[in-house]
Amino acid sequence: MSRDSLLADAVEHFAKNGIGDASLRSIATSVGTSHRMLIYHFGSREGLLAEVVRTVEQQQRDLLAEVLATDLPIAEQSELFWRRVTEAALIYGPLFFELSAHAMQDLPHTESLKADLINVWLPPLIELCIRAGLPADEAPAYARLGLAASRGLLFDLLLTGDHAGVDEASALLNRLFSLPVE
Repeated sequence: MSRDSLLADAVEHFAKNGIGDASLRSIATSVGTSHRMLIYHFGSREGLLAEVVRTVEQQQRDLLAEVLATDLPIAEQSELFWRRVTEAALIYGPLFFELSAHAMQDLPHTESLKADLINVWLPPLIELCIRAGLPADEAPAYARLGLAASRGLLFDLLLTGDHAGVDEASALLNRLFSLPVE
């Protein structure tokens, strides 16, 4: 099996089974390979998990690009994207936040992941802010704020399970971004 097909199978495995504390051997069995092949391609269980997070993050950025390409009003685009991101967060969120903490500690298996957690999100979010009518010179700060607030809301959702409260806060965030800037 190629690295890409193993990674796709691992993403599917975690989507169906959650993250849990599965060993590399049990993951390998589930995706139809050996733990040695996973080690060869990803270095370790943690390396595999980091690649799974990078892949899911890329899928979410691809989704954002798809949503931005629609003719829906910006508010509806934001709502649609939020719904899809929260669905993914319920599956991959614990892994995302765990590996984000590893990246903050500069653990070796997260070196390549670290760059993907913030910086690759900013350009499409800046574009979204500009399309929403925010001043171009302020759009980078709004994009960073929106990313941070959204991740905080996803963290809240994972800890509390309060979909309604988190969705209400997300809608408020969207309304705040649509206020005229002084």
